[in-house]
Amino acid sequence: MRFLPESGRPTVAVIGFGYVGSCIAATLADRGLDVVAVDADARLVDELAHGRFRLEEPGLAEKVFAGLASGRLRVTADMAAAAAADVILITVGTPVRDDGSLAGGQLRGACLALAGHLRAGQLVVLKSTVPPGTTRETVLPLLESGGLTGGTDFGLAFTPERLAEGTALRELLTFPIVAGGYEQDSVRAVTAFWRRTLGVEVIPCDSLEAAEIVKLASNWWIDVNIAVANELAKFCALYGVDVLDVTAAANTIQKGTGSINILRPGVGVGGSCLTKDPWMVWNTARRLGVDIRTASTGREVNAGMPQYTAGLVTDELGARGKDPAHATVAVLGLAFKNDTGDLRATPVLDTVRALTRAGVTVRLHDPLVDAQEAEAMFGTALCATVEEAVLGADCVAVLAPHRDFAGIDYAALPVAENCVLLDGRAYFPKERIAEFTAAGYVYRGVGRGPAVGGAPGEVLTRTAEAVR
Repeated sequence: MRFLPESGRPTVAVIGFGYVGSCIAATLADRGLDVVAVDADARLVDELAHGRFRLEEPGLAEKVFAGLASGRLRVTADMAAAAAADVILITVGTPVRDDGSLAGGQLRGACLALAGHLRAGQLVVLKSTVPPGTTRETVLPLLESGGLTGGTDFGLAFTPERLAEGTALRELLTFPIVAGGYEQDSVRAVTAFWRRTLGVEVIPCDSLEAAEIVKLASNWWIDVNIAVANELAKFCALYGVDVLDVTAAANTIQKGTGSINILRPGVGVGGSCLTKDPWMVWNTARRLGVDIRTASTGREVNAGMPQYTAGLVTDELGARGKDPAHATVAVLGLAFKNDTGDLRATPVLDTVRALTRAGVTVRLHDPLVDAQEAEAMFGTALCATVEEAVLGADCVAVLAPHRDFAGIDYAALPVAENCVLLDGRAYFPKERIAEFTAAGYVYRGVGRGPAVGGAPGEVLTRTAEAVR
């Protein structure tokens, strides 16, 4: 059966107007398609009607409101609106429980609501990240509960979202799209849909499960890579070696079709994908009797980085004769990712908690986050300015180096004597570090700075003795 009009622009419904859904809906509307977005949050719909858009993504708000103004984009809480669409994209949240299993309430609810409005000839495409088998074993029967049969009456496909916050709109129009279908008609239809609407390369997969695993594989690799970078940073710190020098040299080696590509270390990993997808892999494999160690180990390493980063601060304060219990630390940047205001699973929260447990007085500043959301999360009000945050501070911890911080004149900041400057993302180049030192700061970074436990020669001597 053909699940897509032979010519012209197909009409589209997007179920879930969160980060992924809004990026896709706004982009398709911008490219001339008629799009209706359906979201169960009636307040979100009302906010849009009054000119408020919740998410921070370069260019996204402009695209959303341009689409609404042109009439090519509509946002509603009524699932019945999806009945008129040729293609239905499901982009609801798919969080995991503490054990790594899928908390599929949003997905099940969306599918059950959609089932009552499906009509023959529609193509349903799931984009939410799920464990392999979910599209076939959960989504399909829920949609069929409305009386239609998948593969005969409606098409079903899975095309994972693979967008990075901060660059999503560009990536939508440049990244290849992976596509798997319930049967070949669905694969052909979803491949034609993305090529026709976004003009991007589409990579067909042999099954729904293969396409589902592709997304998990990508984030599994990224998380493990960051874990390697973080452990390498700890190793380099033993010898006072700059981890960025090591990775720059190591990454020159060609392997296979690419190069070694060790990423940067940092305070930890956050966001809604990297913190959950490896656990999704681990839990799914465990249920089938296989122990996937790299997924859980990578997660544990990265989850431990906030405590490690807080330890860098307290250790350096102690080395300077400052009792952490009587010290003040100014934290600049609270978001999980640079140049965003996104606080989801931010590792900065656990870093602040670790510092607070050590008795440190912590002040917070981030010009990009929602102040009320941050206050509720961190339990304290944010400082309005950098100067207010750092006044008399014994340490300035840059944990999300936003572009907004690039112009800070650190030499002019009203900090305490021998102030520690903690680089939580291994961000600053050596020339800048030299400037900090000249201005009287004590620089420490993740995997950068003096050797842990003594000078490099002392560490090497102890290591040799241990080997003997």
